[in-house]
Amino acid sequence: MNWPDSIYAGETETHEPLVRRVLAPNPSPYTYTGTQTWLVGAGSDVAVIDPGPTGSGKSIGDPADINGEGHVEAILRAIKGQRVTAILCTHTHRDHSPAAAPLKVATGAPIVGCAPLMLKDDGPRADSAFDPDYSPDRILTDGDRISGEGWTIEAVATPGHTSNHLCYSLVETGALFTGDHVMKWSTSVVSPPDGDMSAYMASLQKLYDRDDRAYYPAHGPAVDNPRQLVRGMIGHRRQRERQILKLLEAGEGHIPNMVASMYKGLDPRLTGAAGRSVLAHLVDLQNQGRVALQGDSWRLNIAA
Repeated sequence: MNWPDSIYAGETETHEPLVRRVLAPNPSPYTYTGTQTWLVGAGSDVAVIDPGPTGSGKSIGDPADINGEGHVEAILRAIKGQRVTAILCTHTHRDHSPAAAPLKVATGAPIVGCAPLMLKDDGPRADSAFDPDYSPDRILTDGDRISGEGWTIEAVATPGHTSNHLCYSLVETGALFTGDHVMKWSTSVVSPPDGDMSAYMASLQKLYDRDDRAYYPAHGPAVDNPRQLVRGMIGHRRQRERQILKLLEAGEGHIPNMVASMYKGLDPRLTGAAGRSVLAHLVDLQNQGRVALQGDSWRLNIAA
């Protein structure tokens, strides 16, 4: 599975006969080259997965940057001549779902997929705030399906990165659109209070137990060895947990110091996100009764 050396926002790229991709112009340390909007369908109708951001947050017609064209306009150009059957969102972080509303206005298509989530995220990511305007016409749950000419999409519930996160399986080809749950270029940020490490690990195991042929994440390269990647991610998270327990055993209970010890050479812009994932591990261990928070410091629970 090839990945282009040069990726330009607004361009349409075909990854397989039923799958095309349009890149949004929102690159960052958290979004890689930007949010990838996936288009499913080669016939008369198409589904749009993760319509992405709306540029400056204005309505249709607002130029985002590349060639003066906004992301919604790039999507509309890519699907010209096709009818949009559904606009699907994997979750409601604002780099994924805000463009659903203007795309609905432009196409008349319903917004379906993940549930709305109104929660203040106290994490460090500027792009991870929840989209307060997301309003689905239909909420999908695990196993629910929608279909169009030559394609069937099935929802796969994968909470963890957010509690409302869904992946989408393209039944005909074995492809899975993984949103932010599994990405090849980076691990997913799990940021409490909504991000849940226990749920995230269970969702990873759920994907490992499947037989998907390929993953198309919302950021970064496609994945042609899904089970191998997920196995490595599960092992990586378990290694992080062991590192945390070892640091606690040595008497280190402050998250910033843990991050400095665990994440050598980390881009300073990602320090806050790393701290949120450490916190998510600690909350998970606390729920297991293995650690406790005493004042502003974490400690091993000797009674456990």
